[in-house]
Amino acid sequence: MALRRFNAGGKKQKELTEEQKQEIKEAFDLFDADGSGNMDAKELKVALRALGFEPKKDELKKLVTSLDRGKNERAQEQLDFQDFMQIMSIKLGEKDTKEQISKAFQLFKGPDGLITYDSLVNICREIGETWTEEELQEMFHYADKNGNGEVDEEEFIKIIRRY
Repeated sequence: MALRRFNAGGKKQKELTEEQKQEIKEAFDLFDADGSGNMDAKELKVALRALGFEPKKDELKKLVTSLDRGKNERAQEQLDFQDFMQIMSIKLGEKDTKEQISKAFQLFKGPDGLITYDSLVNICREIGETWTEEELQEMFHYADKNGNGEVDEEEFIKIIRRY
């Protein structure tokens, strides 16, 4: 599924398109094997993974409990299509953010496809930032989680998402 939250002009959409809603409905129907109109909350993780997301257990619990549906605890174990649509809207917003961060990484990376300390310094000079060398070293060291002297795209995404 190619679910995106951008329009043809590259602007972020506020609402899902009819095509996106249809794709989400098809995914929901696929995991609603018995045709009851409900998806077991435990199957949500499988459904999200099938759609390209990697939710953690805590994140799933938070998503389900954020659905404040006024149902009793037993009923909260079942997700209807509207619940699933709400969760997918949240997840698609997160995915867009990752795509935007990846685009930013492309601007920062050097010719080797990584951000080195020198490329960070050069970029800061180009955009007029006046951080001290000590501040830049601290920033770079913090982002370089594996300590190899380079920041790859995964490290960049993690550090940007924190702030």
